[in-house]
Amino acid sequence: MHSKGFVFATVLLGFMAVVLTTLAYFRGDGAHIEGLKSAFRLTLNILPLIFFAMIIGGMIQILIPKDLIMNWIGSGSGIRGVVIGSLAGVITPGAPYVSYPIAAALIQSGAGIPTIISFVTSWSLLSATKIPMEMGILGINFTFFRLLCTFLFPFMAGIIALLIKNLIR
Repeated sequence: MHSKGFVFATVLLGFMAVVLTTLAYFRGDGAHIEGLKSAFRLTLNILPLIFFAMIIGGMIQILIPKDLIMNWIGSGSGIRGVVIGSLAGVITPGAPYVSYPIAAALIQSGAGIPTIISFVTSWSLLSATKIPMEMGILGINFTFFRLLCTFLFPFMAGIIALLIKNLIR
């Protein structure tokens, strides 16, 4: 069964796709056909990545014992889990369709929310696979300055999540 968030996101994206396709159709120049062709090509390019990310997520659930996850990054792991999540985000490659299935698999296997918040924040801000592209497009000075300004954010986000979790207990 899908979560309410998944259903909402699916309906929202579907609605946006229909609205944009309708707007393109009423342009009258066949833009909607070109847009659909482009979407199909993009889907063919991304589908293998999504497929393998889902396999990784499934294998994490099967191969990593739940007690290991609970001990190292479970809800009681505290700062250790936050540090591990922050470091794991740095080395996780790819786009959201790679990192989010991994995060979901870890949650389903017992990882603590503060750990996953650190992981996703770290992946978003510090993923080592994004840094070369950023340097190439935005320059080394900008990239260095941005990393200097944001490298503590994943850890801070995890600590804030720990504090909030402790407050609402």
